Amino acid sequence: MRFIGAHVSAAGGVENAILNAVKLNANGFALFTKNQRQWSAKPLSDKNIKTFKEYMQKYNFSNDAILPHDSYLINLGHPEIEKREKSLNAFIDEAKRVQALGLKYLNFHPGSHLRKISEEECLEIIANNINKAILETKSCIFVIETTAGQGSNLGYKFEHLKFIIDRVKDKERIGVCIDTAHIFAAGYDIRTKEAYENTMKEFDEIVGFEYLKGMHLNDSKAKFGSRVDRHHSLGKGEIGIEAFKFIMQDERIDNIPLILETIEPNLWKEEIELLRSFEKERDV
Repeated sequence: MRFIGAHVSAAGGVENAILNAVKLNANGFALFTKNQRQWSAKPLSDKNIKTFKEYMQKYNFSNDAILPHDSYLINLGHPEIEKREKSLNAFIDEAKRVQALGLKYLNFHPGSHLRKISEEECLEIIANNINKAILETKSCIFVIETTAGQGSNLGYKFEHLKFIIDRVKDKERIGVCIDTAHIFAAGYDIRTKEAYENTMKEFDEIVGFEYLKGMHLNDSKAKFGSRVDRHHSLGKGEIGIEAFKFIMQDERIDNIPLILETIEPNLWKEEIELLRSFEKERDV
C-alpha cells in the first residue's frame, strides 16, 4: 500500500486537514497541528480531537498514512541552553498533540549548530533531547527529516542520521523521512536508475530501511549538491520525473506516507494521480 498525499492546510481546525486531503483524492497527508511559526498555541479542543478521529474513520485514513510536522521554530540542537529548553518544551507539546489525535509520527528537522558549537556536539544535544522527549511521551515516533544542509542545518548527511539514531535509547520511537529535494541538494543523486540505486544502497547501509517512516516527494529548483533548499513541482526542477518513477516502483518503499510539498498546490491532485500511475506500472 502506498499512502500518497500532500502537506495540506489545517486552517480553522486540524480536522479540516482531512477534508483538504479528501479533495485531492489522497490516501495520506501531512499537517501542522498548530501554527508552525508560533511557539505556543491553545490546546486542541475535545471537539477538534473528536471530529478529527471521526473524519479519519469516515474517510478511511490509516494512522500509518499521516505525517504531522513540527514547528519550524524548534531547534533541538540550539547551542544556548535557554533556547534549547524552549525548543524541547515545544517539541514535547507537539508530540502530545499528535498523540491526542491518535496519530503515531512527528516529523522534524534535526537542528542547527548556528556556527557556535561543533557538528558532533550539536548532534549529541539533538539525540539527548530526543531521549528526553521520549521519556515525556507515550507512543509518538520521532521522524528525523533529511535536510539540504542550508546554513548551519544538520541532517544533510546519512551519517548525521545514524549518529542520532545510535544514541536514541528506544529504537522503536525513532525514524527517518527522506526529502528528495533535500538529499539532492545535499549531494545524493537520484536522477538515473544507477544513481538512485547507489543512493538508496548507501542509505540502507548507513541508516537502514527499517527506519524509513516517510518521504517528502519534491523536485528541486536548486542545483545538485548546492546545499540550497528550494522545492519545485514534479518534473519541473533539476531532479526530473524519472526519480519519482523509481521511488513509486521501489518495493522497499511501502506502507509509509509519501507527501508532496511541491510549490503549486493547484497541481497536487494531478501530481498524486501521476505518482499513482507510476505505481500501477510497477504492478503490470
